[in-house]
Amino acid sequence: MDETGFLKKGVHSVGVARQYSGTAGRVENSQIGVFSSYASRWGHALIDRRLYLPKVWANDPERRRRASVPEDVAFATKPAIATEMVAKLLDEGLPCAFVLADAVYGSDARFRRMLEARGQAYVLAVRSNHTLRIFEDLQLTQTDPETMIAGLPHDAWHALSAGEGAKGQRLYDWARVPLSHTSEVGFSRWVLARRSLRDPDKQTYYFVYARSEISLAEMAAAAGLRWTIEECFLRAKDDLGLDHCEARSWHGWHRHMSLVMTAAAFLARLAAEQRRTAFSKPNKTSPSLKPA
Repeated sequence: MDETGFLKKGVHSVGVARQYSGTAGRVENSQIGVFSSYASRWGHALIDRRLYLPKVWANDPERRRRASVPEDVAFATKPAIATEMVAKLLDEGLPCAFVLADAVYGSDARFRRMLEARGQAYVLAVRSNHTLRIFEDLQLTQTDPETMIAGLPHDAWHALSAGEGAKGQRLYDWARVPLSHTSEVGFSRWVLARRSLRDPDKQTYYFVYARSEISLAEMAAAAGLRWTIEECFLRAKDDLGLDHCEARSWHGWHRHMSLVMTAAAFLARLAAEQRRTAFSKPNKTSPSLKPA
């Protein structure tokens, strides 16, 4: 799960407002869309979308009417939108090993509780100062991910791959701390940390909910897949015009996004088939595939 911004001029396009856009890296006049993507070993593609409707739009009947915003669409935060979208995808039977998202969503307790209630594993980024209240030895202790990880010994860190990048394996130091919160049978919670090998002060933190037997390497590999949605945005915008929507209405925006996502999914499937074919072909140095 992630959102992306669409910079706009004027005030008439549905959902446009002065708001923070990660695309611009600052507050700009823009629309914000919340998107779901799906990633596997063969590729990745966007699979769902919804326009974020700011309060200045949600509470303005005249603007809503002009942009044909459905009556049942009320103001919802980005994590609330993500909660609805993921729940819908899971209800439809989408197979999912982990749900991944950045700290906007990982810091939202309702989003995490929805996933846990479904027995759905996740690796969600979280802010370093996110408040954690832990009940131990009949005392309530308040802490945060940065403090918990800072107390780990040197040998708690392990160099592991977060997946393959353009220049080979993306290696980081990883460490984890179990959380004592009650979980469903067979599941556990952790705080996970990723540290740059070149700059140990650069650290990223995650909440993990997964099967109790999961290894640190599996957590690292799952966390490393979050970049795939950024790749989806980049390709859909640069190659297919995701950010070239001229429609002003609610339905026009969603139809444009659906059309571009369909084209992107078609290309992702072609690429996946090519990868499967390439991996199944022996090269000159491969051992014989015939039985001995």
